[in-house]
Amino acid sequence: MAESNAFEGFLALSDEAATGAFAQRLAMALDGGMVIYLHGPLGAGKTSFARALLTDLGAGERIKSPTYSLIEGYEIDGRPAWHLDLYRIADPGELEWLGLDALSEESALVLVEWPERGAGALPMADIHFRMEYSGDGRRAQLSAATVRGDRLLHRLHIP
Repeated sequence: MAESNAFEGFLALSDEAATGAFAQRLAMALDGGMVIYLHGPLGAGKTSFARALLTDLGAGERIKSPTYSLIEGYEIDGRPAWHLDLYRIADPGELEWLGLDALSEESALVLVEWPERGAGALPMADIHFRMEYSGDGRRAQLSAATVRGDRLLHRLHIP
């Protein structure tokens, strides 16, 4: 079984199984709404992570990549969950027609790939989750941007 471990502020994700294992760990630590910005280059594993997290939380349906739809919505234990992929957005103004007001619901889980492309139109991040290539695998770094994010990192035992 693949393992993930922290080193020098990074979490080593040797393969997709390790990414899934970390998603499961995060799913168990979540206790309410959270806005997570997913940063990283193409192919770094942002969508794989989001899919694994939503599956572990019990989205219960096929988790589709929002690359072309821009946003996919789910219900998890009666609460909304949203997965956005803003790679194809050239200007945050393009997001006006998506009805992003629902993303601000306190109990919602919001996962945003390429959040910099939606600057000013998105709710503030609780967590910034950065993924990058590291040899044949990936590495990730989490940083809190709010008190709610700090509490999550504390539950995960991530300094």
